[in-house]
Amino acid sequence: MSLPFFDPVKDPGPNFAALLAATGQQRWAESVASGEHRASVPHGTTIAAVRFSGGVVMAGDRRATEGNFIANRTIEKVFPADRHSGVAIAGAAGPAIEMVRVFQVQLEHYEKVEGSLLSLEGKANQLAQMIRANLPMAMQGLVVMPLFAGWDEERSEGRIFTFDVAGGRYEEVAYYATGSGGRDARATLKLGWRPGLDEASAVRLVVQALYEAAQEDAATGGPDPLRGIYPVVAVIDREGYRRIDDGVLAAIAQELDVALAERGGAR
Repeated sequence: MSLPFFDPVKDPGPNFAALLAATGQQRWAESVASGEHRASVPHGTTIAAVRFSGGVVMAGDRRATEGNFIANRTIEKVFPADRHSGVAIAGAAGPAIEMVRVFQVQLEHYEKVEGSLLSLEGKANQLAQMIRANLPMAMQGLVVMPLFAGWDEERSEGRIFTFDVAGGRYEEVAYYATGSGGRDARATLKLGWRPGLDEASAVRLVVQALYEAAQEDAATGGPDPLRGIYPVVAVIDREGYRRIDDGVLAAIAQELDVALAERGGAR
């Protein structure tokens, strides 16, 4: 079979769908253009992080979606990176979880080889390199968008880092949320955050942000008392990474339900 040749005026260039159409394979061209050829994979949805006076709080809802279907109701999106940092994932769940596992091993390996911890900015830079390396997969739809946060021992404060799909690294001053419900979560964080926020208030604020996002975004899972499913919420301070007990989150969720009922419910 010989390679096709095209008149320069009609050359489809780098457009693969146009190339298929120009060679008479219209059905495949339509499939490629519509995205039908892509495998449907579970995607993590909404994650958030908030700075408070003694560190940072990270949170993620528990729902993974596959198109318009719920793929998993209990997926975890917040993980310890090491003793004093954590990473939350949004995007294609499989590559994101694998990236977190490799990141954890890399940080542990560095500590054993060097005999000291990598700085918080160094950890953020390492994660940025991993995201950049995933760019070819991201161009095929397998985007991984993590949040990274931790306790900076040099500065004695919590810090939050965000990334773009090409591995660009940015620091957030107060809070951030991303994923399908990120915009709604950020609106709640913007209204509720204030300087000097204490730990309990920060935990309540991130839970409320996910709660409000779930009211507007079908891909974000809200608290589910019937199944005993609540967001994963972790605090990172000078003492290290620790996960908040579901009992505390259940009480916050109940308060939010009462507040929603008092304002007339969702409309």
